[in-house]
Amino acid sequence: METPQLTSLYQQLILEHYRNPRNKSELDGKSVEVHMANPVCGDEIRLQLRIEDDRIAEAKFVGQGCSISQAAVSMMTTLLEGRSLDEADHLARRFTDMMHGDGDAAKDRDLGDLRALQGVSKFPVRIKCALLGFDALQEALKKEFGGEAH
Repeated sequence: METPQLTSLYQQLILEHYRNPRNKSELDGKSVEVHMANPVCGDEIRLQLRIEDDRIAEAKFVGQGCSISQAAVSMMTTLLEGRSLDEADHLARRFTDMMHGDGDAAKDRDLGDLRALQGVSKFPVRIKCALLGFDALQEALKKEFGGEAH
């Protein structure tokens, strides 16, 4: 069970990424771009990746929406840069597992700041918000791999 201080710290981290998002801008020289929207709540993002030698050289996004969707994609882009496409796919899968209540995934240090979002898994209506950027990432990886699921 989380302590009240830890919950408060997580909330502060989410708000910090929402108010001061990392990598929120257009990406020149992008290799792939994916637009995702959640029509239920109005969240939307355009994820842009520059891929070089099967690695994500740069990750940016443009979007709008709730604090959860925007903070999650901000945190995600900071973790993607320099990772191989396989590592990015693994990150997306682990985060998705965490959003579906996997306790082991919630302890995975590879998720970095994203672990602050583990409490979202208790609110099914908000899970789609947190996963929006990762849905875009998985779609981008499919595009990069020629339409095949990876």
